[in-house]
Amino acid sequence: MFFALSKTVVYVLLPSNFLIGLGLLGALLLLTRFARAGRRLMVTSLVLLAICAYSPLANFLLYPLEQRFPKWDSSRGDPDGIIVLGGPLDADMSSAHGVPVIAGAADRLISAATLAHRYPNARIIYTGGSPNLLHNDAKEADYATALFQGLGIPKERLTMERQSRNTKENAEFTRDIAKPKPGERWLLVTSAFHMPRSVGLFRKAGFPVEPYPVDWKVGTKEDLLRYFIVANNGLELVDIGAREWLGLIAYRLAGSIDALLPGPQ
Repeated sequence: MFFALSKTVVYVLLPSNFLIGLGLLGALLLLTRFARAGRRLMVTSLVLLAICAYSPLANFLLYPLEQRFPKWDSSRGDPDGIIVLGGPLDADMSSAHGVPVIAGAADRLISAATLAHRYPNARIIYTGGSPNLLHNDAKEADYATALFQGLGIPKERLTMERQSRNTKENAEFTRDIAKPKPGERWLLVTSAFHMPRSVGLFRKAGFPVEPYPVDWKVGTKEDLLRYFIVANNGLELVDIGAREWLGLIAYRLAGSIDALLPGPQ
């Protein structure tokens, strides 16, 4: 039930979807005796879309998420394992073309490969099935093996977790595969904005991990006031930030994380 809600309600509430829906509702009201309310809805929708598209709103949503965890400190010694959260690969497009197709967040893959070369004894687990609400046989992890091998990582070092549909299942299924022993150090590689929710879910699953954030969307604090010139850029980042905050709220209400914004212990 929670998975189904996360794939419906959350996406309806994303700013771009919600505001376009609001504008369409206003357009429909123009055909009724509530035309005045319809015009107001359309104007409100357009103004809010412009704010999301061009203002620094996206930076204010993403910055506190990305700054929650510092860069990983390599001076503490070599890790025993490296966990890479799925998301970069488009399983459906990969299935259609028969080769790994990267949809975004390529830093996760590049950083994981770099770490794998730097720490040749570390185990590597890639966790990612299909995030689609409707059944789909295309699994992201199925195409990650070929990609990592192409980056010079031997197949015998790779473990693919292909059943998870969301970050909560990433944490639980990876824990069951890794079976971490006391004292082992596992790195968690994912986008910086996604790290607080991911770490919170791994902690709740009883799997302590060390954050290795990558794929930043906001630079320094000075970038908080940076405006966007291309509307799509701002809207995309606002949706990313809103989705992450909505996910944090939903998981906190469900008791799947112990704090609204998990941070360093």
